[in-house]
Amino acid sequence: MIYKVIVFLPLISALLAGFFGSKLGDKFAQFVTVSGLVISAILSWYAFITVGLMGGDMQSVTVLSWIVSGDFNVNWAFRIDTLTVVMLVVVNTVSSLVHIYSIGYMSHDPHKARFMSYLSLFTFAMLMLVTSDNFIQMFFGWEGVGLASYLLIGFWYKKPSACAAAIKAFVVNRVGDFGFALGIFAIFMTFGSAEFSEVFARVGEFEGKNIHFLGMEFDLITTIALLLFVGAMGKSAQIGLHTWLPDAMEGPTPVSALIHAATMVTAGVFMVARCSPIFEYSAYAMNVVAIVGATTAIFAATVGTSQNDIKRVVAYSTCSQLGYMFFALGVGAYGAAIFHLFTHAFFKALLFLGAGSVIHASSDEQDMRKMGGLWKKIPLTFTAMMIGTLALTGFPYLSGYFSKDMIIESAYAAAHIIDAKGQLIMNANTSGANYAFWMGIFAALLTSFYSWRLIFMTFFGRSRASQKVQDHVHESPQIMLVPLYALSIGALAAGGYFASSFVGEHYDEFWREALFLKGENIMEAAHHVPGWVVASPFVAMVTGFLISLYCYIINPALPAKFTSTFKYLYNFCYHKWYFDEIYDFLFVRPALSLGRFFWKVGDENGIDKYGPNGVVALVGAIAQKFKALQSGYIYHYAFAMLIGVALFVTYFVTYSNGGGN
Repeated sequence: MIYKVIVFLPLISALLAGFFGSKLGDKFAQFVTVSGLVISAILSWYAFITVGLMGGDMQSVTVLSWIVSGDFNVNWAFRIDTLTVVMLVVVNTVSSLVHIYSIGYMSHDPHKARFMSYLSLFTFAMLMLVTSDNFIQMFFGWEGVGLASYLLIGFWYKKPSACAAAIKAFVVNRVGDFGFALGIFAIFMTFGSAEFSEVFARVGEFEGKNIHFLGMEFDLITTIALLLFVGAMGKSAQIGLHTWLPDAMEGPTPVSALIHAATMVTAGVFMVARCSPIFEYSAYAMNVVAIVGATTAIFAATVGTSQNDIKRVVAYSTCSQLGYMFFALGVGAYGAAIFHLFTHAFFKALLFLGAGSVIHASSDEQDMRKMGGLWKKIPLTFTAMMIGTLALTGFPYLSGYFSKDMIIESAYAAAHIIDAKGQLIMNANTSGANYAFWMGIFAALLTSFYSWRLIFMTFFGRSRASQKVQDHVHESPQIMLVPLYALSIGALAAGGYFASSFVGEHYDEFWREALFLKGENIMEAAHHVPGWVVASPFVAMVTGFLISLYCYIINPALPAKFTSTFKYLYNFCYHKWYFDEIYDFLFVRPALSLGRFFWKVGDENGIDKYGPNGVVALVGAIAQKFKALQSGYIYHYAFAMLIGVALFVTYFVTYSNGGGN
């Protein structure tokens, strides 16, 4: 019963706020949605303690029989294991805090009830995704969060940029979702079932089997894994399908915190971890995941160094951290990936909500070049942002330090075979893991640089805002600050408190059957890597901090000199490696040209000309001819009648006599 309450309470709240909010008022909508999410969050923590920390058994909770078609039978059921309860905590904790924060942030918006309803609807869809017991139900939740994100990103629908961003997010995600759907079709074709338990139990039977397609042969498990990963790439904004994520910042800041920091973008990470029994049987697919994740981490980090919109910097940081999670999955460090997902939810939601507090205090200004010197005027927001930044950059003993460092160490361990004393026995010859390790180190340096750049440009130095904005800078109300306090606790303590369970000595008893490993647990070796590997993320963090300090505090004229000297490199990063321009050239313009061709040639000059328009024109021409016969003179009509009688008599006489014989 507890799991049904956790999942369906947000749906009930969304329906009540959506259908009755306009009649019963905004306060009613805010009360039902916030109270529903807080209750779900409390119950989620209870489930996490019971199942995860106290070793409760995995269970399947059937809600109802959903699809019955011949031999195909799918129940609507919840798969409850450690991975599920971890995601329940992440989703409901962050969502409940975002709901509370939204009361203050959206206080001047005339459509508060609709906004709160959308937030709760999104939460329900995400809960359906993470509790799913089969691929069909997962796809339902997968598409549900896509719909809700479209509604939330385009919430300010009178703003053209918001509508464009919502459409972009929807279209780009359709590409990934198509791959995911094909993966599900391939799974059903292979296993004859969509149930996780049945599919995962039989994956080993198909190891080494091939599938024939277009006269070619492909490894069956690898094909399925790569198709599933395409879906994960779209939802979790991996390089190539990432372009929607930064544009999604057009939505209200609470949306950014909920969808793009802690919940929806982690759906792909969750899906790959859930499907670990499939991925573990394809070394090639694992290598692809590691390489794509590492490339995304470094790509987004380089772009984040040049952005000036405070929310876009945090958005690209999210994209980069998702890359870390994926290359952890790719090297088999599933526990480390989910651990980073868990800790990242706290400090990244903290940074997004903190950025929203800065924007709120600065009269809706988002350009960091027009900020500066804010730390004295909004000290509580500044403190929260500092905690989030320290956690993100991996400052010792904060949350990010435990999870991100473990990912980097796992990548090194996967690239080398190490004994219990940390001595290298031999290279494991896993190019993806080795690439991920070095890209992870470099991305850690850039993460530190752009994170402290944000802090220095926003809170330190002289104010670059107009005098009018400076006069109105004020601390956010407590309704917006309380969520920052709670998230700060998570950013400070979640990593150290739960490290032993997620990635430490209690790994096996914590995860049990939730994560599958075909071979040895790579994180066992990760605890025995050489000292220089352990120290490298810290060195990278300090180096990034010092570079940022010198560029934006000690010598603030240096960045301008750098951008003018290395303008091509700067423009390459500022324009996001020109992905949008390339896609515009390769896909958007050809699609528009093709559409214009079919519109003008096929539709107007083809179908319309010879179809409905042609028929109308022909009827009109014939009507004009017959119109000429309507002269209005009686003798014309009499003459026509005589001609008609004569023709009739001729026909009758001719054919009544045997055809003229």
